[in-house]
Amino acid sequence: MSGQSQAGFTPTGTIATAADRRRVVFATVVGTTVEWYDFFIYATAVGLVFGQLFFEPLGANSALIAFATVGVSFLFRPLGAFLAGHYGDKLGRKTVLMWTLILMGAATALIGILPTYEAIGIAAPVLLVLLRIIQGISAGGEWGGAVLMAVEHAPRKKRGIFGASPQIGVPLGLLLASGVMALMTAIAPGDQFLEWGWRIPFLLSVVLILVGYYVRRRVEESPVFTELAERKEKAKMPIVQLFRKHLLLVIIAAFVFAGNNAVGYMTTGGYIQGYATNPEGPIGLERGPVLWAVAGSAVTWLLTTLLAGWISDRIGRRTTYLIGWVMQLVGVFTLFPLVNTGEIGLLFAGLAILTIGLGFTYGPQAALYTELFPASIRFSGVSISYAIGAIAGGAFAPTIATAIVQATGSTQAVTWYLAGMTVLGFIATLLLRDRSGIPLGPDHEDEQSVSPIYGFAKA
Repeated sequence: MSGQSQAGFTPTGTIATAADRRRVVFATVVGTTVEWYDFFIYATAVGLVFGQLFFEPLGANSALIAFATVGVSFLFRPLGAFLAGHYGDKLGRKTVLMWTLILMGAATALIGILPTYEAIGIAAPVLLVLLRIIQGISAGGEWGGAVLMAVEHAPRKKRGIFGASPQIGVPLGLLLASGVMALMTAIAPGDQFLEWGWRIPFLLSVVLILVGYYVRRRVEESPVFTELAERKEKAKMPIVQLFRKHLLLVIIAAFVFAGNNAVGYMTTGGYIQGYATNPEGPIGLERGPVLWAVAGSAVTWLLTTLLAGWISDRIGRRTTYLIGWVMQLVGVFTLFPLVNTGEIGLLFAGLAILTIGLGFTYGPQAALYTELFPASIRFSGVSISYAIGAIAGGAFAPTIATAIVQATGSTQAVTWYLAGMTVLGFIATLLLRDRSGIPLGPDHEDEQSVSPIYGFAKA
C-alpha cells in the first residue's frame, strides 16, 4: 500500500499502532519543549539581566546590543537547517533530532557557568554570542525533524492535530522558561538574582536534555524516510534539488512563517519582558509579575495552537491560516495600548489576545509545510523555509522594536511594523493552494512536485 491510509498504515504497508503514535507525539512535544526552553531562556535573560551583566560596559546602547545577540543566532539557523536538511534527507529524521537536542543543551548549560564582563572583560560577551550561535544552529535543525516525525507518522485526516504537537513545544518552552525565571526572582530577589539566580534556569537544561534524549531514543524513524531508504531513493543532493526546482516555494513559505514569527518574538524574544520591567521606562513593573503574565499567555498560546491544528483538519490549512491572520492583526493593535497602561492584568490581557492569532497562524504550520514539499527533499524544504522565515521575521524583531521606541519615544510605530509583517504573512498564504491530505509517501513524488503556488503548473 502506498501513501498513508485513513486506517493508519504507513507508506511501507505496516500498521502504525496507537501506541506508536502516542510515543511519537510525546517525544516531539518533550523534545521541542526542551529545545525551545533552552532557546527562550536566553531571550528572557537578555531582557532582564544580560544587558547589565555582559553588555553595559559597551556603552549607552547596551540594551540594543543585547537584543541584537538574540537576532544573531537566527543568522546561523540556515546553517543548521542546511546541515539538518541534508543529513535528515540522507540519514534520517531521528538521527538529526538527537544531535540537535545535545547541541542545544550543551550550549545552554555552558551559558549558566559563563563569567560576566566584570570577571573576564570583553571575552564574556564574545563567548556568550558564540554559545548563542550554537543555539541558533541547533534550532535551525530541530524544528524540521520534529514536525516531519509527527506529521509523517500521522493518519491522513489528522495531520493538523499531530503536527500541532511539536508546535506546542514553543508555548510550552516559553511557559517553562518564564515560570522558572519567575520562580528564581522569588528565591533569589534583587541583587541575588543578578549574582547567581539567573544561572539556575540555564543549568537546569542538563536535566531536561537527559529526559529529552531518553524519550527520543524510543521513537521509530519516520515511515516515509524508512521507505525512501529501503528503495534507495534518497536524494543525493537534496538542497541543490530544492533550490533548483522549488526556490519560489521556499521564499513564499518563509514569508508565511515570518508573519507569525515577528509578532511572536515580542515575548519569545524577550522584548515585552524587558520593556515592561525597565526601571527607566514608562512602565517599570516588577520582574516576577511580568514573567508570570508571559507564562500565562503561553498557556493560551498552547491551547489555541492545538485548536488551530485540529480545525485545520476540518476546514483546511489555508482557511485556518487566513482566519488566524485576521485575529493576529486584532491582537497586534490591542497589544501595546493594554501593555502601556502599566496594569499587570491588562498586560496579561494584551498578551493573551495576541496569542489567539499567534496560535492560529502557528498550529497548522507543521502540516502545511510537510504537505508543500516532495518526500525526497522534504526535510530540506521544511527546515530551510523555516530558517529563512525566522530571519525575516523574529530574528531582529526585538532589536527593531527597541530601536523604534528609542527613536520615536512611542510604541505606535512598533504596532505598524508588526501589522505590516502580519499582512505579509496573509499575502503569502493567499498565494498557496491548500494541499491538506495530499499523499506523503515516495510513490506520489509526481503529485507532490506539482507546484502549490497559484499560477504555476509544475515546480
